[in-house]
Amino acid sequence: MQLDLESLSEATSGAIGSLVSTTVLYPLDTCKTKYQAEVQAQHQRKYRRISDVLWEAISTRQVLSLYQGLGTKNVQSFVSSFIYFYGYSYFRKLYLKKTGNKTIGTTANLIVATAAGVCTIVITQPLDTASSRMQTSEFGKSKGFWKTLSDGTWSEAYDGLGISILLTTNPSIQYTAYDQLKQRLLKGKKTGTKSSSEALSAFSAFMLGAVSKCAATCLTYPAIRCKVMIQAADSDDDKSTEAERKAQRTISGALYTIWRREGILGFFKGLQAQILKTVLSSALLMMVKEKIAKSTWILMLMIGRYLSVNSPKLKAV
Repeated sequence: MQLDLESLSEATSGAIGSLVSTTVLYPLDTCKTKYQAEVQAQHQRKYRRISDVLWEAISTRQVLSLYQGLGTKNVQSFVSSFIYFYGYSYFRKLYLKKTGNKTIGTTANLIVATAAGVCTIVITQPLDTASSRMQTSEFGKSKGFWKTLSDGTWSEAYDGLGISILLTTNPSIQYTAYDQLKQRLLKGKKTGTKSSSEALSAFSAFMLGAVSKCAATCLTYPAIRCKVMIQAADSDDDKSTEAERKAQRTISGALYTIWRREGILGFFKGLQAQILKTVLSSALLMMVKEKIAKSTWILMLMIGRYLSVNSPKLKAV
């Protein structure tokens, strides 16, 4: 079986970029997630602004709790990015091979990105659910990965699966926009290397990543807010009944709760923080990915060459 080295290179560089961006921006992500998870009327809110989450961590001397769930989040981020970028590159190459085209159009690119996203979500959903519950736990009371999942059933580990699949349109929009903008910037650039070694400058990659992610986030934010609610840990301050909490674990229940308690503007609560975090994360991911793409591609070629040279020897043994 021959390795798809180009897809493997894309997956590796993308996963490393995701790991770096997740670690650097994790405290902001924790503040954002806890702020989004709270659904209360204006006069009952514990967090009136995202900075209140940070001040709570500082005042209770739980600053390190801003990193609760970082290990699980990093594993989820690395695995999901690896699977996504590998699937995206593989499906994209398969489409070009079947159609005989040299480039992929916007519609086809969107379909390819969505297919890769669905594959990623189905595999990594338990990790995503666990990391969200660990982040939204009370400061200093977060449980470990296995304890978080073992407290519930396997079906609860897949809480939010439906809306997560719906949200595959977010990275699909993002990477389609990014890829199309990148092709325009690189169009006319003469190079004798393969596509995986073509790289933007760090600044160009950062800006394209920011613009594409900002557009995707604004379009899908109400669904993002619902997903956080569905996966959030139960709060000690939540006065809801057990039946209401169970209802909030469904898409319709989350939508109704937001509408009843916060009104239509509640669907966009935390949008600024979400844009700030996701735009910085995406831009940083793309910047790191582009800068290590050449090195990763060379490494994969070396591995491929080594395997091709030594495979007859291995078979003989």
